[in-house]
Amino acid sequence: MYTSKSPNLNLHGETRDTVPYLLNSFLKDAVKMQIEYVGIIHGYSSTILKKYVHELLKKNTLVDSYKVDLFNPGLTIVKLKI
Repeated sequence: MYTSKSPNLNLHGETRDTVPYLLNSFLKDAVKMQIEYVGIIHGYSSTILKKYVHELLKKNTLVDSYKVDLFNPGLTIVKLKI
C-alpha cells in the first residue's frame, strides 16, 4: 500500500532525455530494497510529462501496475513486482 512515507521520485524540471534514466534507476533501486509501492511526481499543469512517464512505465518489466493518485493528479502510484 502506498503511504506518505513511501519513496517518491520528483521529475519536475526534467527533460525527456533524463527521465528514462532517472525512472529506471529509481525503480531498480526500489525493487532491490523490496519496496512494493513508490510514487512518481510528474506534476499536473501539463500532461506531456505524465503521458511520457506512463509510456515508460507501461514498457518497464519491473512494474506490476500504476495509477494516477485520486487526490493528487500530479502523482502516479506504481506497484512493483518484488
